[in-house]
Amino acid sequence: MKAIIYKTYGSPDVLKLVDLPKPVPADNEVLVRIFSTTVTSGDWRARSLDLPGGFAFLGRPIFGLLGPRRPILGQEMSGVVEAVGASVTRFRVGDEVAAYTGAKSGCHAEYLTMPETGWIIPKPKNLTFEEAGAMFFGGTTALDFLRNKGQVRPGEKVLIVGASGAVGSAAVQIAKYLGAEVTGVCSTANLDLVTALGADHVIDYTVEDFATNGETYDVILNASGDVPFSRVENSLNRGGRLLLVLGSFSQLLGFERPRKSSGKKVIAGVASITNDDMAALAHMAEIGAFKPLIDRSFPLEDARLAHAYVDTGRKRGNVVLTVARPSQFHN
Repeated sequence: MKAIIYKTYGSPDVLKLVDLPKPVPADNEVLVRIFSTTVTSGDWRARSLDLPGGFAFLGRPIFGLLGPRRPILGQEMSGVVEAVGASVTRFRVGDEVAAYTGAKSGCHAEYLTMPETGWIIPKPKNLTFEEAGAMFFGGTTALDFLRNKGQVRPGEKVLIVGASGAVGSAAVQIAKYLGAEVTGVCSTANLDLVTALGADHVIDYTVEDFATNGETYDVILNASGDVPFSRVENSLNRGGRLLLVLGSFSQLLGFERPRKSSGKKVIAGVASITNDDMAALAHMAEIGAFKPLIDRSFPLEDARLAHAYVDTGRKRGNVVLTVARPSQFHN
């Protein structure tokens, strides 16, 4: 099978297209013929070791001291089950699926094996393979922070900082699904886009500072840049929550602690994921409440170009790698 690998950290030039043996599923595994995957900010950080301030020393212990521990990047994908192990009962050959591998990666390839009990679900029928392959990196993060960690309730006012990225674009849609009044913060070029995603209000950060405009919110979700609590404290209502998808090392350690009397919270940490979360996203997709935003698509062999585009920091939503198309599979 063809796969994109990297053996050293660095720029997109470290990526190589190679031929590897096609994997064989174990008794409890399915073999998926991958049609689509994405290049996420997680892939960029794993490849480049460019980590947020305070986290740089963790790069090699996490991803590999002497070189990449997992040479094939890619954390999410969609495709078709090509083979199943002897004990598999959840899936059959020919099933269309979407899956998330998270830190295990491995999706920038033509094939992948996964346990049938892993993070893999039937593909929502109303999504394309490209859309289904971009469901989980941003979608599960936004869902966990908004619904689980932040406990957003109907009628609450939610501000999304970085509303045009993979996490932010998902967060706008999920917050609306949860019944919130949503304000998105983005650049001038993305105002119409964020409005189209369902935001009730948009703020152009190049001309207005949301932290000083006098508006207040029940929840502020930061999916972009550094947002210290001290900057947004007056923008949170009593009992308000600052949700840090991206935060500093000190924030992750809990050093930013609001006064107890304020009732306000700073909630950081790594997003969790469950099969129930994936099923919830699929349900939202099926009823038209959630559709992954696709910026650009590149063929697998152009992975370097896709990574270079992600490196610019200007992507809107998700950048897709097309590995194969359904017509190729059925032929």
